[in-house]
Amino acid sequence: MDGNIRKYFGRLTGGMAAIAALALLVTAAPASADPGDEIPVGTRLAARTHPAVQLTSITYSGEVVVPSSQAKEAAWDQLTNEATQAVLAGKIPSDERSIAKFLFQRVASDVDRYLQPVGPERTVKAQVGGMCTGWWVTPDGYMVTGAHCVQMSDQELSQTFAQQALEKFNKQDAKDMINALRNFEADKEMIELVQQIYVTFNSTHLEIRGLQKSLSVLQSLPGGGVDKTAKEVPAELVSVGESYPGKDFALLKVNGQQNLPTVPLGEDADVQTGDTLYISGFPGLVTNTPWFSVESKLDPALTEGPYNAKRSTQEGVPYIQTQAPSYHGNSGGPVFSRAGKVVGMLIAGTVSENGEASENESFVLPVSIIKEKLNEKNVKSSASLTTTKYNEALDDFFQRHYKDALPKFREVQALFPSHPYVAKYITDSQQAISSGKDETPQPMWVWIAVGAGALILVGGGLLLLLLMRRRKKDSASPGQSPSPAYGGPYPGPNSGGGYPAQVGGGYDRQPVNGQVLPQGWQPQSLPPAGGPARTAGGYEAPRPGGYDRRPDGHDRQRPDAGYDPQRPDGATQYVRPAPYGQQRPHAMPGQAPADAGAPDVADLEREIAELRRQLQHRPPEA
Repeated sequence: MDGNIRKYFGRLTGGMAAIAALALLVTAAPASADPGDEIPVGTRLAARTHPAVQLTSITYSGEVVVPSSQAKEAAWDQLTNEATQAVLAGKIPSDERSIAKFLFQRVASDVDRYLQPVGPERTVKAQVGGMCTGWWVTPDGYMVTGAHCVQMSDQELSQTFAQQALEKFNKQDAKDMINALRNFEADKEMIELVQQIYVTFNSTHLEIRGLQKSLSVLQSLPGGGVDKTAKEVPAELVSVGESYPGKDFALLKVNGQQNLPTVPLGEDADVQTGDTLYISGFPGLVTNTPWFSVESKLDPALTEGPYNAKRSTQEGVPYIQTQAPSYHGNSGGPVFSRAGKVVGMLIAGTVSENGEASENESFVLPVSIIKEKLNEKNVKSSASLTTTKYNEALDDFFQRHYKDALPKFREVQALFPSHPYVAKYITDSQQAISSGKDETPQPMWVWIAVGAGALILVGGGLLLLLLMRRRKKDSASPGQSPSPAYGGPYPGPNSGGGYPAQVGGGYDRQPVNGQVLPQGWQPQSLPPAGGPARTAGGYEAPRPGGYDRRPDGHDRQRPDAGYDPQRPDGATQYVRPAPYGQQRPHAMPGQAPADAGAPDVADLEREIAELRRQLQHRPPEA
């Protein structure tokens, strides 16, 4: 290959390599993420886990029976005497209000000493309960929550019924007692004091008959969305432990479920002191107030705070202390690590003297206890197809790949029509696409096609440039010494600078005795056996194919016949390179070399195409 050909093919292969590298860069570019546009951990975690977090409800219903009250005369007579002595001694003022206040305070301090139950009984139908948080652990309806969320002790039950069912009786009994004091006008403080007497009496002597308990999960209706269509779905109690400070764990089962969204379980070792914990659940300050809509009440809240310490109760039950805020109603909610795996369940928090929850301390049952209790019932936590597809769609959504996310969200909706959030994501994705915010990268085959097109375009341009330069050389003006034609015989050592001067304006492509002579030249007679013949220009024609003429007029092959890059006389014989792995055939004796003569344009195009194909498949070390 002569210097010009080598140079242009070097440019061709270099250009191809550059375009290929550019295509790879363009293909890889969409996968890179902008660190400044990272989605916060809490945002991503809430989006992934909230579908599996549900509001649970426990309801007790029955008939509440309370007796009427009657004063114990002996005790009241003694109390009256004490009041009289206190007035005479100047310990209390002598006005009627001060004396009544003294009496009611003494009764409130020991109600059963001064009051006794009598007939008739009074009854009222009542329904009490509370709300907590639970979360799906299997696609077919197993749910984890706290033990104290699914059961109440007798004492707790009586207090709850008394608070919610006896308010009417308490107010009426207090009014009757005040009226018994003739011509006495009680103020607000006095009324509250008397009511407290009957709150204590009625709650102490109430009886609950026909008690029934029900557990349910508040779940949205088919069609998706968290809205006023939510309904209570009955749940079965499968397993329950001991309330705090015991292993406060309960397992529920909702029948007829499939493809429910779930959350994955982690390990205790996934978190340690100083790590951030995330609590998901339904705070009572929202669910128990009338100010918020049903939609708001059914949307979980996410709080976060540091892992403070690992604790242990006197019974040896481990608990995690955290400053992640929690409230009544958060009980039973999952607690997550940054990786989005459950590392525990919220059970308890500190309560102030007035009964308000404190945000400073929350206590979490570790996930190892949850796994222990699940294993006792042969329940294995597992991810649903709904969750897998939903998480894939969220990944695309947060990268603004809305066209990729949209069909995945629709698949989630088909798998689980009651999914509470997927309908909103479908709408948001459609709006983002319509407004031109989509940044979905092109498929890989598009970038490959672009790269291939660029390679073909550059290669074709270089090939066209090469052909144009060849044609210029083939049509060189008379008087110039043209360069050797590609594939033709190389000039001899004594040629004086190349071929003889061109006479006719081109080359005669008919080989004569293995040589290509200029157009208009006539071949000289073959040299005699005694020595080589010289042309008119002093050029000694080389023997074709490595043969010498013998004295008897026949040719004989020289010992050094064949490819000889550097002959002893200093001349270099050019042989066109064959494809990798092949050998080009040598010319037969008496036959012109196959490469003799300058190729026409069609031959050159075919040769260049073959070289391009070889260059594309050449070994790395070539």
